[in-house]
Amino acid sequence: MTANPPVDETVEPELPGADVVCLGESMVTFLPGRPGRLADVPSFTRAIGGAESNVACALAAAGHRAAWVGRVGRDGFGDHLVETLTAHGVDVTAVRRDPHRPTGVYFRTAGDRAEEGHEVVYYRAGSAASAMSPANVPYRFTDRGRVLHLSGITAALSADCLALVRALTAPRAGRPFVSFDVNHRPGLWRDGSAPAVLLDLARGADLVLVGADEAETLWGLGDPAALRAALPEPSVLVVKRGSRDAVAYAREEHPGSLPPADRDPRPDTVVTVPAPRVDVVAHVGAGDAFAAGFLSAGLRGLGLTARLRHGHLMAAAALTVPGDLAVPPRRARADRLAALDDTAWGTLHLGPGWTGEDQEVRTP
Repeated sequence: MTANPPVDETVEPELPGADVVCLGESMVTFLPGRPGRLADVPSFTRAIGGAESNVACALAAAGHRAAWVGRVGRDGFGDHLVETLTAHGVDVTAVRRDPHRPTGVYFRTAGDRAEEGHEVVYYRAGSAASAMSPANVPYRFTDRGRVLHLSGITAALSADCLALVRALTAPRAGRPFVSFDVNHRPGLWRDGSAPAVLLDLARGADLVLVGADEAETLWGLGDPAALRAALPEPSVLVVKRGSRDAVAYAREEHPGSLPPADRDPRPDTVVTVPAPRVDVVAHVGAGDAFAAGFLSAGLRGLGLTARLRHGHLMAAAALTVPGDLAVPPRRARADRLAALDDTAWGTLHLGPGWTGEDQEVRTP
C-alpha cells in the first residue's frame, strides 16, 4: 500500500473526505519479549499505540474511511508510526512532521495493567503531539468527516492541546458530530483540574463514552442514571461497566441525525447490553475498540442495541490479543453475532483467535 505523504508545513494538502476523523497523540510502543520487570527484559517488539489512532485503525479495518490527525517528529519513529497507520488503511494526509520535537514512545511489561508489578514508562514530555494547538490544526483538517473523535488524553498533554480540544468541542457552524471518550489518565493530570475540565469538554460533545470506574473517580458518579442526570447535554451517553455491561442513553438513532448544537429536550431511550464472556489476554486498547465498534454501527444506521453489541464485540477482539490493535471480525460475522437473541447473546464465550472465520464461538 502506498503511504499518503504527511503534511509539509508549507504546503496546503488536498484532504479527502472521511467517515470519521480521529485527532490525538499516537506513540511507538515497545512490548516485552518475555514477562518480567522492565529492568530484566532484554528485548522488545515495536508496535504503535494511542487512543485515537487505535479507533482509526479499528474503523478502517471495519470498512470505514478513517483519518488520523496528529503531529509526530521528523524521526524514524515518526516514519514508523505514519507507515503503520497507512498500512492499516488510515488516511494520514493531515499528519504534520515536527522537526524540533520527537515522536512519543513508551515501554510496558507483559502483564495486564491491573496486575501487581505492571510497569508502563512513557517518554512523551515535549513530544510533537503536545505542540498541537488551534493555530496549527485548522478546522479543514478536522471538519471533513461525518464524525470527529476526540479523547480526554489529548486535553491533558499541554495547555495548547487543551485549547485545541476546547475549540473543537465548542458550538460553531459546520461542526461535525463530536464523539468524546473521557479516557481519564490520572498520571497526566497533576494539577487537580481533571474533574472540571473533562466534565466541561464532555458537555460540549454529541456522544460521550465513559467508564463507570473513571466517572466514579472523577465525579463520584459511578451510577449511570446519576451520571446522565449530571451530564444531560450530549445526545448520546454510553457508560461502560467493565465485564458487566454497557448502558446507553440516547436521543437519536445514529451519528449526524441531529445538528451538533441541538440539545433536544426529548426523553432518552435507555438500553443496557451485557458484555459477552471473554478470555482476556490484555485490557490494553479495549475501550478504544469499543468506541470504534459503537461508531461503526452508528455510521451504518444500526439501532442502539446493535451499536452496543458491536462495541462489545470490537472490545472482545482487543481483549484477546496482547497489543493495542486487533483484527476485528469480518462485518458479516459481527452482524450475525450482534443479531443473536438475548439468550444466545448471553451464552457467548470469546477467546483468543475468535475473530477468525474458522473459529467457533463457545457457549457454556
